[in-house]
Amino acid sequence: MTLRIGNASGFYGDRFDALREMLTGGELDVLTGDYLAELTMLILGRDRMKDPAAGYARTFLRQLEEGLGLAHERGVKIVTNAGGLNPAGLADAVRQLADRLGIPVRVAHVEGDDLLARHPGALAAHAYLGGFGIARCLREGADVVVTGRVTDAALVTGPAAAHFGWTPDDHDRLAGAVAAGHILECGTQATGGNYAFFHKRDRAHDLRRPGFPLAELHADGSCVITKHPGTGGFVDVGTVTAQLLYETGGARYAGPDVTARLDTVRLTQDGPDRVRVEGVTGEAPPPTLKVGLNRFGGFRNEVVFVLTGLDIEAKAALVREQMADAFAKSPPAEVRWDLVRTDRPDADTEETASALLRLVVRDQDQTSVGRALSGAAIELALASYPGFHVVAPPGKGAPYGVFEAAYVPQDAVEHLAVLHDGRRVAVPAAPDTLVLDEVPEPALPEPSPPDAATRRAPLGLVAGARSGDKGGNANIGVWVETDEAWRWLAHTLTVERLRELLPETAGLRVVRHVLPNLRALNFVVEGILGAGVAAQHRFDPQAKALGEWLRSRHLDIPEVLL
Repeated sequence: MTLRIGNASGFYGDRFDALREMLTGGELDVLTGDYLAELTMLILGRDRMKDPAAGYARTFLRQLEEGLGLAHERGVKIVTNAGGLNPAGLADAVRQLADRLGIPVRVAHVEGDDLLARHPGALAAHAYLGGFGIARCLREGADVVVTGRVTDAALVTGPAAAHFGWTPDDHDRLAGAVAAGHILECGTQATGGNYAFFHKRDRAHDLRRPGFPLAELHADGSCVITKHPGTGGFVDVGTVTAQLLYETGGARYAGPDVTARLDTVRLTQDGPDRVRVEGVTGEAPPPTLKVGLNRFGGFRNEVVFVLTGLDIEAKAALVREQMADAFAKSPPAEVRWDLVRTDRPDADTEETASALLRLVVRDQDQTSVGRALSGAAIELALASYPGFHVVAPPGKGAPYGVFEAAYVPQDAVEHLAVLHDGRRVAVPAAPDTLVLDEVPEPALPEPSPPDAATRRAPLGLVAGARSGDKGGNANIGVWVETDEAWRWLAHTLTVERLRELLPETAGLRVVRHVLPNLRALNFVVEGILGAGVAAQHRFDPQAKALGEWLRSRHLDIPEVLL
């Protein structure tokens, strides 16, 4: 029996109409919505500080205004982590909405992830729970299940375990569902969104509005990734590979239910817009649960100076010296300058003749990054380099957050399924666990012939990439489409070569993981994002474009691949 699970949200702020589109576009058994990211938990934490009854994704409630009746008519279960920091509050709000609309639905929720009491001083502290709380709610008859912080894949493992009767020791089956959940979790990234080779698709694959993905799951844990007929975008081995690599590390993809071995995943094209995912091996989960901690980091401000025409370096040096003098009495704790050379010689527009000099300051004292910066920068308006102006005047300084991960024993967290009838049922921790260990690097294919003719060209002509963030680390997944290209990539793109191509990784620990089944390499760059996305350590604070920077770098590529 096939279980059809779709996704209608990849983040808080995703396409509003997606929930209705998924309910009306084709057959579904379960519709999920992923609203939580590291940054989202910080945003919801701030909401809760202003209003203790807040802390959940209000967008989801507005989507249900028109979607709840459709789901009830079609018999589609809804499972979402939109509960955020207050799943009980959202569950009550859904019940009130259902009563107002006259729709008889049974609403349950999952709680126990909130560990704020154990971490004083944090804005939010939440353990990543697994899917068996969701499964218990569904087995007891819930139509809508609301959770707080669960793993993204739990939105799929929970319904799958409930439907197929899986138990915690069904590791291979659960691992298959984890793979499916990870592919679905970011919505249209599996159907052509943010895809490295987007420009190679023909007009028939309209990327203006990609459809959201769904998985046809089977009892053995295998699945087919597809989308509703007639929707935009496309599903192929490449789009699925890219999403499998997104925000992952090594061959072991650990979660509270199971550790999925990404090095065992097999992908095959199963027809137009259909990719079969099978062969996923599972291992017992680790004995600990990850806890995401969001803390107040301090205050941050920035100003971007525009430098136009000649003498860019000298202009930058002058304003840096002037600002250093202004900060001399009370310097901010952190001062960072970046000169971005967007200018070009003999430019035919003023904008393309200009470079950007970005100043970012941080401090625990808002005054040091607010009035001090604003006054110092604006007072230079008539007293600095020729052509002085800024992109926007600096503000008062805004608070920023810091994300960090902690770990607690699985049995130290009270995972609870709060059923539609009010019963509170404890969900036991995984009975078997396994401490994570690095997977030895697998054997590489035979290298390309050493005497093959090469041409200097961008890596992206032969390789796709997708990158993302995990706390202060970034990952870059790189894959190729043919065995011949894999022979070359596996031996060429070493850690040393990556450091040469991306000099910003200098001094940082970089770990390479080899995934031959996917013809892919996954690099984890530790610490490149500082204290995480909310700290905005880099101008690309979530490393979304790090992979595209890598693809743009030139190296010697065998002509046969080009």
